[in-house]
Amino acid sequence: MFVVGGESLVDLVPVSAEPGAEILALPGGSPFNCAIALAKLGNETGFLCPISTDQYGDMLLAPLAEAGVTLLMTDRVEEPTTKAVITFNAKMQASYVFERGADRAFTQDGLMAALPHAIELYQIGGFAPMLEEDWAKWLPVVKAAIGRGATISFDINVRKVDDEDGYRRRLEDFLDLAHIIKLSEEDHDWLEPGVTIEEHAKMLLDRPNCELVVVTLGEHGSRAFSNVAEGKAGIYAPPVFGDTVGAGDSLMAGILTWLHETGALKLGQLGQLDQAALETTLRFGAVVAGLNCAQKGCKPPTRAEVDAVLARS
Repeated sequence: MFVVGGESLVDLVPVSAEPGAEILALPGGSPFNCAIALAKLGNETGFLCPISTDQYGDMLLAPLAEAGVTLLMTDRVEEPTTKAVITFNAKMQASYVFERGADRAFTQDGLMAALPHAIELYQIGGFAPMLEEDWAKWLPVVKAAIGRGATISFDINVRKVDDEDGYRRRLEDFLDLAHIIKLSEEDHDWLEPGVTIEEHAKMLLDRPNCELVVVTLGEHGSRAFSNVAEGKAGIYAPPVFGDTVGAGDSLMAGILTWLHETGALKLGQLGQLDQAALETTLRFGAVVAGLNCAQKGCKPPTRAEVDAVLARS
């Protein structure tokens, strides 16, 4: 099983970048999105996150069930569903303000009890390093997943916090455990200003466990770095564009799916991916992300939809 641990929430999404635009409430959260995308691409996937008893919790459960995601924490909680208030710039790129709630309603014992015994991949959620008390609960879960044979992936998703020094320190702990690290160009600029992407990728690959680094570049595509090569790929632009919400989550799911299907999602093999393998992996992820961008909000494609695009290219 692939396990994604981390937040689910409701995205409050304006239908356009214009002031006063209508607001849509859509299910979201980076780990939530990634879990759904993984399942829709054909992977057995479990989601490790509490779900509220409120009406937004019902909204979250529906796409999880539709995609075939296994809800690992089955007892719902009374805390209200976490909300993300989204705004768009002129390019319809999203920024977020969060109102935390049910996604934090867990104990370490509860997380550990819900963790499956056999795990092929464990994906770390973007909120895990934000708060000291959450970091202290999530870090042992990641270590336990490693002990159960999991490859660890981390989609950094930098979040602006008041405690920047503490946040950076907590990020370091997760980065030292991760075998696959994905970050956006914006994450890179915040984490290592003045350092080139190539230099930053080398810094990440020099960490104790990292074998693969993926950097997304928005409309300019993505890059990947292993211990022996680097590669790049452009975006897939759908015929009709919706917005970019969840595009990075869908791309991550596509990359993990392709690595799994090609037998590369194993320690020692990730770091040996050559340029051709890296670029084929990025291309698959780009199509998954591009199809997601054809709609409003995060709505990852099915495997059949991805295969149909690849068959035409």
